[in-house]
Amino acid sequence: METKQALKTYIEQLRGLHFGDMYEGDFFLTWEKTDEELAAVFAVADALRSLREANISTKVFDSGLGVSLFRDNSTRTRFSFASACNMLGLEVQDLDEGKSQIAHGETVRETANMISFMADVIGIRDDMYIGKGNTYMHQVVDAVAQGHADGILEQKPTLVNLQCDIDHPTQCMADMLHIIHTFGGVENLKGKKLAMTWAYSPSYGKPLSVPQGVIGLMTRFGMDVVLAHPQGYEVMGDVEKVAGANAARSQGSFTKTYSMAEAFRDADIVYPKSWAPYAAMEKRTDLYGAGDGDGIKALEKELLAQNAQHKDWACTEELMKTTRGGKALYLHCLPADITGVSCEAGEVDASVFDRYRTPLYKQASFKPYIIAAMIFLAKFRDPAVTLEALEKRGKVRKVQ
Repeated sequence: METKQALKTYIEQLRGLHFGDMYEGDFFLTWEKTDEELAAVFAVADALRSLREANISTKVFDSGLGVSLFRDNSTRTRFSFASACNMLGLEVQDLDEGKSQIAHGETVRETANMISFMADVIGIRDDMYIGKGNTYMHQVVDAVAQGHADGILEQKPTLVNLQCDIDHPTQCMADMLHIIHTFGGVENLKGKKLAMTWAYSPSYGKPLSVPQGVIGLMTRFGMDVVLAHPQGYEVMGDVEKVAGANAARSQGSFTKTYSMAEAFRDADIVYPKSWAPYAAMEKRTDLYGAGDGDGIKALEKELLAQNAQHKDWACTEELMKTTRGGKALYLHCLPADITGVSCEAGEVDASVFDRYRTPLYKQASFKPYIIAAMIFLAKFRDPAVTLEALEKRGKVRKVQ
């Protein structure tokens, strides 16, 4: 589709949706947003991508900051946030807590206000401890909202959840947009089977937010979503309830199984990914809170041994042959634990990963646009008009 026609289509989609509550709002969890609000994120993301690919500048800010705080390691999300901010004209400043006054006991309220004088958006990744990450993000929003109300801040910066203990909305929204494009439209997803399965990893303590985010989002599109894991690797019960309710509303289904083979059978989409048991992550949080170093080491040893009992939970060529036509779409948030490449035994066979490398990279490429769209919808009262103004202005991004 040519850029002009594509942009017109996305803007028309946007004008047919109700998403006014996103203006001056924040993005915490996908299931807190309506179907139309999520559709608006997809439409704006596609519109921004079409403009950029047509060499049209999407800078809507002349100045301003995008502040990032990563309490866990990151490559894709860190650079996606930076790319999204830059795409819109914001400069990125990373908050390094080790180099800030946080290390000296500065409060959340004080930090949040001090970093926000000219900030338009704050992106936070805080996924390590159950009951902590999402709570911290709300504390930051409460602090900057009060700062704005008190006249300290000229505006309330929007918060984007770059991964918490409950959800990874920018990842799962990017995954979903990749699925939509792969299958030729959201209308073609009804009845498709998606297998969100645990897979073996030789490492310990991977967050639950990706599998939880997947079942909390993908169940909204009429798909048959299956959650598979060995016994003892449960996710948050509250998120499973969300998934079940979503599936009922969308006339899809949400089921659980202890068999990876059952999950893969006739699947249209597979998402094999390791995560730590919810109960273990709760225990880990308590141990860190108590400063129990010996307890943490003992738990790590216990979980590595537990993982090692399930090395057969891997995305193999044999399992892929049992999917729909043997050609299911393989998804991963990356980096994957690749057998014989990054580890001796891991989540996926090297031959499977190599075959899907290009679509995996395409999957990841949607994330900067998803983040930019979340910011865009929070900062512009009428984003359709703003998108049209960008096209009309027609400023080239790169001089040829």
